[in-house]
Amino acid sequence: MAVVLPTWKGITSDSHALPSLLSLSLAMAAVGLSDAELRAELLALGCQPGPITDSTRKLYAKKLTRLRAEVAAGQRSRGGRAPPQGSSGPARPKPAASSSSSSSSSPRVAPRARVPVRRESEEEEEEEEEEGGGSFQPPRRVAALPQRKPWWAESGGAAGRSPLAAGGGAASSSSLAGSVKLLPMDCSERTNDFCQAQQEEKVMSILYELYNYLSIQAGKFECGNTENLESKCIQVEEARDYIENVTGSSVKQFRDALQWLLDNQKDSGIWLQGDDPSEKVTSVDQVVCLESSRPRMSLGCRFHRALCTAITNLFIFFWSLAFLWGVLILLKYYWRKREEEERAMYKMVQKIIAAVQSHYKEWEQNLERYPYVGILHIRDTLIPPEDRKKLKRVWDRAVDFLASNESRIQTESHRVAGEDMLVWRWTQPSYLSDSEH
Repeated sequence: MAVVLPTWKGITSDSHALPSLLSLSLAMAAVGLSDAELRAELLALGCQPGPITDSTRKLYAKKLTRLRAEVAAGQRSRGGRAPPQGSSGPARPKPAASSSSSSSSSPRVAPRARVPVRRESEEEEEEEEEEGGGSFQPPRRVAALPQRKPWWAESGGAAGRSPLAAGGGAASSSSLAGSVKLLPMDCSERTNDFCQAQQEEKVMSILYELYNYLSIQAGKFECGNTENLESKCIQVEEARDYIENVTGSSVKQFRDALQWLLDNQKDSGIWLQGDDPSEKVTSVDQVVCLESSRPRMSLGCRFHRALCTAITNLFIFFWSLAFLWGVLILLKYYWRKREEEERAMYKMVQKIIAAVQSHYKEWEQNLERYPYVGILHIRDTLIPPEDRKKLKRVWDRAVDFLASNESRIQTESHRVAGEDMLVWRWTQPSYLSDSEH
């Protein structure tokens, strides 16, 4: 199906067709711009935009379309104005003292009413901002439209003064002084106090946005890493692009902010890291990534982390308690076994003493050939074969106890049946031996 476009003659004949078609073309052009191009167009038209995000892009596109339409309307109104007639300007209404014939034939011409273009645009902007529902509201700065001068200003010469200016010059000069606005000072090459304060304010605003961005990214990394971040340390190029998009600052201002962090010895919540995290960063060129030391997490994430931490701590506590309880049980078992072994050792010592003394008495009665007896012979006599392995420790402790704590039994080495072996001899006190002999 072919689309028939209206001709210029048809468009100019209709006063409403040209603005609507122009607005449609401007809106389509604004939608196709990128974030950087949209910011540049708004700055060129005198509007200082805020952060351009997915939620504010539609609002700024409408604002750009409206600003372009206002500029185009101003150019049309200036280009379509009729040239002045002679040096005296357009025809002025004649005074009331003229003849009745001239007053009756030509009616009085009233001054042309000015079109309130600016007021309607401001009302539309307020309605759009109310529909935005709490979105970011950038400062209003709209390019001034060229306005048509009143008839007394176009006449030129002495007749160009307004009646108010002719009557009171002091009032007009005071109103003119009140409407004058100071131009911003260029502080790029100045070092006075005002420019230093402006520079510090700009650096603080950059650091504030950088701190918020890094803390949010670190919080997302801590809370499940939904954006698949490699680490909490954000690359310096990514952080610089974000700050440039949000604040509109330059690369030099961003480097000045990083230099302020390096010069400041206090903990600002932002860590500057280089290629080697163990080495300290001393210059801005060594900075590779930025990391926040205070992650900003949502309430749900904080509650989940607190719950996991509490459960982990309880789990560790109960495991520690169970471990200590097990150690206590093992110690009690060890002490009980040691006491049982001590009692078994003392019983074994008593049996050994009784066996050696009995052997000595039998030797005195000439029932035994030697006054000493072998240690292994006593062991085989006192312990059954099936218990010798189980009672080996008890036997060894009993032998050591007798060697160090029993004076009535003497350990000697004799050759018995052609083999050297350790024997025990019962040593009788001397006075008993003399009385017996």
